[in-house]
Amino acid sequence: MGNLRELPVTTLTGEPTTFAGLTGDRVALVVNVASKCGLTPQYEGLEALQKELGGDDFTVVGFPCNQFGAQEPGSPEEIATFCSTTYGVTFPLAAKIEVNGEGRDAVYDVLTATEDAEGKAGDIQWNFEKFVVGRDGKVIGRFRPLVEPDDPALRACIESALGKD
Repeated sequence: MGNLRELPVTTLTGEPTTFAGLTGDRVALVVNVASKCGLTPQYEGLEALQKELGGDDFTVVGFPCNQFGAQEPGSPEEIATFCSTTYGVTFPLAAKIEVNGEGRDAVYDVLTATEDAEGKAGDIQWNFEKFVVGRDGKVIGRFRPLVEPDDPALRACIESALGKD
C-alpha cells in the first residue's frame, strides 16, 4: 500500500489530483457518500462539522459511491447540484468511485485495512462509513455508517487528531 497522501484522486469536476491535493495538510474525515440513501441526511452533520472545524486544520472529504443499492446514480453535475442545493455542502467531493471489490479505488485499499472499534477491518458496510485521517496520511479511526457525524467517539477522535484533546 502506498502513502495515502500520494494516491491519485479525481475531483468531482474531473480534475486529477492526489489525496493530499484534496486535504492539504489538514486532518480529514473521509466518507463514502450517496444522494439517495436513508443515511443521506448525515450530509447535514458532515457540513456542520465542516463549518465548525473546517479551515486550515480540518476538512471533510466525500467520495460518492453507487455500490450500495445504486443509491448514487447521478452524474457528477447532478451530485454537485444535489449536495450544494439540498445540504449546502462546501467540503470537497471526489469523483464517483468503487469502495469494495476488484474495482476498489486505491484510497479505499488503504482505508479498508483499518480496524473499527470492534477490531474489524475489511469491506465498507454501506454508505456513510467514516475514516479520520491525520495530517500525515495515517488512518486514525474508522466509524461504521450508523455513527452520526456528531457522535461523541467520532468527535473525540477528530479533536485528538487536531490536538484539542
